[in-house]
Order: sequence, then C-alpha cells, then structure tokens
Amino acid sequence: MRSLQALQFHSQCTQDAVTEPPRSMSGLSLVVPCFNEIEGIETLRTQLEDLRRRCSGHFDLDVILVDDGSNDRTADELPRVFESLPWVTVILHDRNCGVAAAILTGIKASRQEYVASMDADCTYAPIQLLQLWECMDSETSMVTASPYHPEGRVEGVPAWRLALSKSASRVYRTVTGSSIHTFTSCFRIYRRRDFDGLQLKNQGFVGIAEMFWWIKKQGGSIREAPATLTTRKTGFSKMRTVPVIWAHLQLIQRIAWERFFDATNKCG
Repeated sequence: MRSLQALQFHSQCTQDAVTEPPRSMSGLSLVVPCFNEIEGIETLRTQLEDLRRRCSGHFDLDVILVDDGSNDRTADELPRVFESLPWVTVILHDRNCGVAAAILTGIKASRQEYVASMDADCTYAPIQLLQLWECMDSETSMVTASPYHPEGRVEGVPAWRLALSKSASRVYRTVTGSSIHTFTSCFRIYRRRDFDGLQLKNQGFVGIAEMFWWIKKQGGSIREAPATLTTRKTGFSKMRTVPVIWAHLQLIQRIAWERFFDATNKCG
C-alpha cells in the first residue's frame, strides 16, 4: 500500500511562495478545499472514485485535497482514507486561510494546465464536472457551474441562503457588466496560467467572486454551465453570514471604482 504524504504548506504560501511545477495539457486536476469535514470524508472518497471512473475516456483526473487548517480530525483522516489512491495528493495549511486561498493553493500545486475546484460537501454532484469540461476550450479562461442559469436547478437549499447568494450574483452581474448568472459557485474549471500573479484580498468565500473579477479584468473569457445545487448531507456550513455580506459589499464597491477609473482613463 502506498504511503500518502501530506504536504505541509504554511499559510503565507497560499499567495506566491508555492514552487511552480512543470505544466502539462494531458489532464485535469480537481482541487477540493476541506475545513472540518470529518463527517463526510468517506462519502467524498466514494464520490471521487466514481467521478474518476466516469471521467475515463474524457481526461485523466488527479485530485488535490487541501486541508485548510481544520481543528477536528480532518487533517489526520484525509491521508489515511485516501492512502491507497495514487492519483490523490493531500496538502495541509498550517492554519485556516479561507476557501479561496485553499483553491489557489491547489491551483498553484497542480501539474495540469486545467484545474477544477469543488466543495468537499458534494453539494454539486461531482459527475457534473463532465458538463463543465464540455464548455472548456482553448479560448476559455474559466467555466463556472451555474445553478441560477435558466437551465440550472437548486434543490433543498435554505431559502435565506439562496436569497443571499442570488442577490449577490445579481449585483455582481450588474457591476461587472457580465452576462453570467452565478458568481459565488466554488464548482469551476480554471485555465491555470490565467491566475499567474493573482494576489487575493479576500481569501474566504468572497474570494470566489474576486477570482471571477480577476479573469474579467484581464480580458479572459468566462463561460457557465447549467448545474444542479443541492443541500449538504453531512457537516455544516462554515460561512459567517454578516462578515461575508460586508466583504461582498466591499468587493462590489471596489469593482465599481475600478471600472469607473478604467472607463475614465480610456475616455481621457
């Protein structure tokens, strides 16, 4: 049996100190940020094994699990549960940095040119990754799962949580000038090189929208794939509602100012 080594990344490495590995176009890396997900680890393994089987013939899939400074037993259990799977790597943050920071760590650690991310709670069925992959091409910087797309679906998500997410996406759609329907989904595929130089100001949930704005600001192409979002079956949400709302408002204001000054400079 293979011994799965958990790589220790210090929190400051989430931004710019991760050694850049050689890149390949031969497959797709899937980054799964994990924070206090002890109850769902076995389910996550089952889902990822099924996903990899069903991806066969489409692309080679490897998985990067990033434990984001969990204070339960997640950091100990991830290497044990996934020890026998040679296509899985476990990375440990030495403290909790936030979901966007964990995703960025995985993107920087990947050896593939295309990198996906998904929630550890599998609220998006992992098999939907194939739908996202069909939307990715050489001209696209990012594909995002979109439950708020006219053809998307939401099942069982609490009304208050859904209202908050939909409201944020509507505002982002206006302030960014984008036609995309969903801005807060962690379920995405990224073209890795388009994130070179990104320094996240929001490392938590709001960083997901900031990553979208980074690509939009660089002139990258963003596409969405209709998807189904469900409620989590294990564990609990780690989102702190009031700080997240405040951080969204700050990012929205920043985007508005950046677009205003960009338009002013072009006119000048």
